[in-house]
Amino acid sequence: MLDIDPELVAAALERSPDYRVLRRHHPRRVFEHPGDAEVRHGLLIDLETTGLDPAYHEVIELGALPFTYTVDGRLVSAGEPYHSYQQPFGEILPEITRLTGIDAAMVEGHMIERSRVDAMVERADLIVAHNAGFDRPFAEDVCPALASKPWGCSLVQVPWAAEGMGGKLCYIANDFGLIYAAHRAVDDCQATLEILSRPLPRSGRTGFSHLLDQAFAPLYRVKAVRAPFEAKDALKARRYRWDDGGKSQMRCWYKDLPEEEVASELAWLRLEVYRHDADIPIVPISPYDRFSGRV
Repeated sequence: MLDIDPELVAAALERSPDYRVLRRHHPRRVFEHPGDAEVRHGLLIDLETTGLDPAYHEVIELGALPFTYTVDGRLVSAGEPYHSYQQPFGEILPEITRLTGIDAAMVEGHMIERSRVDAMVERADLIVAHNAGFDRPFAEDVCPALASKPWGCSLVQVPWAAEGMGGKLCYIANDFGLIYAAHRAVDDCQATLEILSRPLPRSGRTGFSHLLDQAFAPLYRVKAVRAPFEAKDALKARRYRWDDGGKSQMRCWYKDLPEEEVASELAWLRLEVYRHDADIPIVPISPYDRFSGRV
């Protein structure tokens, strides 16, 4: 049997436009030397759960990966990850096992070491998750100290679509020529850090530099309170979301915008939705509340 170097085969395939080569992701500890830049601490978090609603469902796996970065948006290094399963009070449904590979036998007798997570959170200047709107409410139940930390989201605060890329983590990894064990918490954290470190195909900037710009930029929630029912399709088309009032106590359509887009959005609402000079509530959202559902 011939002893063929797989890298030679991969290199040959890459020279053809008819093939794409995917390589297994091997996590690394060092990304870039910081030079004279100020270095801060981040923490990537990923969770697997028994469902989508933090009011009813439970965390069954946690991955946390500390990292360092510079204030000008460069990733420097990754630390030692923490991983734990957690046995839920309720059952793990078959569809969750199919998605995550986690079943009751894997989590039996396991509990997340809260003191260890607390120590990692205490040191962090920024928490990052890929889909922080999902992870943050669950994570704050595991570690309440996360409620006092600023959060960034590698799903919505990086312009993947504008770069011609997908949004799901495994799709983005594939676009960068990587494969990894998706839907396993630490593997997801390590893959997220890797893709954030790489230059994007159109802008040439790294995903992390985009995320850091967005994470601390002012954001405002425009609330289309008492919008006419017949305007719902126009609001949906403009990417408004519905708040049923469960947490905010205010049923309305809403949209989160950077400061420079608020005035034009108010003008659109008054012209196309209310058709008069309506008083429209605007709520500032800090990085400490973003993705939490508390706004």
